[in-house]
Amino acid sequence: MKLATVLHNEETIPVLVNKDGQSFLPLKAAAEKRSGEGDRIPDTMVGIIHGGEPLKEYIQNLLDWASEDREGQSMWIPLEDAKRLAPIPRPLKNVFCVGKNYADHAIEMGGPEDIPEHIMVFTKPPTAVVGDREEVPAHRGVTEQLDYEGELAIIIGKAGKAISKKEALDYVYGYTIVNDITARDLQKRHKQFFIGKSLDGTCPMGPWIVTADEVGDAGNLNIRTTVNGEVRQDSNTSHFIFSIEQIIADLSKGMTLEPGDIIATGTPAGVGKGFNPPKFLSPGDTIEIEIEKIGVLRNTISE
Repeated sequence: MKLATVLHNEETIPVLVNKDGQSFLPLKAAAEKRSGEGDRIPDTMVGIIHGGEPLKEYIQNLLDWASEDREGQSMWIPLEDAKRLAPIPRPLKNVFCVGKNYADHAIEMGGPEDIPEHIMVFTKPPTAVVGDREEVPAHRGVTEQLDYEGELAIIIGKAGKAISKKEALDYVYGYTIVNDITARDLQKRHKQFFIGKSLDGTCPMGPWIVTADEVGDAGNLNIRTTVNGEVRQDSNTSHFIFSIEQIIADLSKGMTLEPGDIIATGTPAGVGKGFNPPKFLSPGDTIEIEIEKIGVLRNTISE
């Protein structure tokens, strides 16, 4: 299933997106119309994730009804009639981000000696999150080296600590796309990642969450990033240094992962800083990140 959050009729609501990605089912309204059970649908995506498998099964039943019943079929709304928001518009925690998780990216940023032996993790604050097709601020006067990083992101589905690699995928609710936009000059100046990774609007996310059962093997997905139509990144998640299972196991050592936690898994080679000369982002540039079985995340740098 594809689950999204949209702004429709001045209300922020979680919705189910049709397979073609062109229309959505307002879940609470659909549940109310079908059986008077609108209260079974939480008001937020995090609430839906907390509902786990029982709620997922209930939503699947709603989908079947909306696909087969004439009354249900009338509930679908064109996606273009709503504003797309990030699937989790305001995460409850910072977004976890894995650094240098593709060897070719580590090499382009420094050399073979930069390939990490242990997982590298930093975070981006909730204020950085924006949705698909939202503008990303250029932050003129703050940075002159805004860069893109296309990444697969994990959505945690249930709480856990000290999770084993063998059980790690049981804790995954689904997957989405993140653009880990980075101010390279701030990153260099401050000798750490947080400030350069945390400017407002620099964590585009979306366009929706695809549930883990629909994605299947997330460790073997094609990922491609284009800027103004030019292919910059073209890789596959099979090239991860640290697998999804390893990432979850390492993060959960002594730290509880919770439903709705977001983990960006790292970016492949081809970032702007990796070119000679560098190809940093400019106002008006459009970045598209496409990940197999998930979709396309598209954002433009504001003028």
